[in-house]
Amino acid sequence: MDKDESIRFATKFTEDLLSFFGINVAVYSTVEDEVIQLSVPSTSMNSLLIGRNADNLRALQYIVSNALTAKSAEITRVSVDIADYKRQRADRIAERAEDWINKVRSTGESMTLDLNPADRRIVHKVAQDYSDISTHSEGEGKERKLIISKIA
Repeated sequence: MDKDESIRFATKFTEDLLSFFGINVAVYSTVEDEVIQLSVPSTSMNSLLIGRNADNLRALQYIVSNALTAKSAEITRVSVDIADYKRQRADRIAERAEDWINKVRSTGESMTLDLNPADRRIVHKVAQDYSDISTHSEGEGKERKLIISKIA
């Protein structure tokens, strides 16, 4: 399955999966950095689809990704965003990252944060704008932490 077929399959598969729950919406798709970005518009079922701590959202991504893998798709990485939840969360994390970075800059003390992989990636990206700040992750699996430090 080539790139275009992968995108079409992921989009249709997500629409079909949502229709199983009685949600009949058009899913919009793009590709960014070899990741299929699926955007589900807002419905009355947003809270169910997102779930507590976005667990249902991650499960939906996992199911779509596994379906692509089973079809030997060229692209198997998937990001599902429901009602712009991920974008809004990314904006909030980026704002908090600015605060964390400013605190490290003013105190000179490193900061260790317990964040999920997506949130760590956002902080790393924000920190790239600061020549006097360094970020890196330490640990494995669920124990992985992000460290923000000032460059001496």
